[in-house]
Amino acid sequence: MHKHVVVILPHPDDESFGCAGTVAKFRKEGVPVTYLCGTLGEMGRNMGSPFFANRETLPEIRKQELINACNVLDMELVMLGLRDKTIEFESRDEIAEQIKQYLDKIEPTLVITHYPEYAVHPDHDAMGAAAIEAVKRINPEKRPEVWAQAITNDRYDVLGVPDVLQDVKDVFDIKLKAIECHASQFGGMLKKFKENAATTNDEEIYERFYREEFYRWKF
Repeated sequence: MHKHVVVILPHPDDESFGCAGTVAKFRKEGVPVTYLCGTLGEMGRNMGSPFFANRETLPEIRKQELINACNVLDMELVMLGLRDKTIEFESRDEIAEQIKQYLDKIEPTLVITHYPEYAVHPDHDAMGAAAIEAVKRINPEKRPEVWAQAITNDRYDVLGVPDVLQDVKDVFDIKLKAIECHASQFGGMLKKFKENAATTNDEEIYERFYREEFYRWKF
């Protein structure tokens, strides 16, 4: 059993869509989980459906949504204070060192992040690369395992079969509640999301909703 899990992703909602089921399973086992969230997603294009936010109010709304989602998932939240949509332009070295300071303090046995170059969004790729660099700087004797999540359509062709396949059907209700917390971004999509989950065939359900996949990063 892992001693402590740290999730390192760039935006509010990344945790809910990407690994909420895995987090919920760890928490049910009594394993502490901490989320190092890079930004507040303040440059997000969605302002609610119908609109209830604007460019000035969105950061605070997304911050509260993030807090609510982390409460649902029962995991500790640390906000790193980076700026949305600029992580790729920041110093990877500095971000990695910032992350490492937290990892040195927490001493996790597992880090979950995005797989660089296979995570669709530039912030995802840059945050994943910085997180992996931070772990790389830890003494190998204390270095945590890394699970990297790839999202691109070609991930299987290039990276092969994921090393970790998490069936999260038994905690899907928790995952859905966490997703629902991010209403400013996905309020209009949630109805379709639920309808799809109810009408899709069994194989597709597991592929799209009930399974979370990760590659073990090899240093």
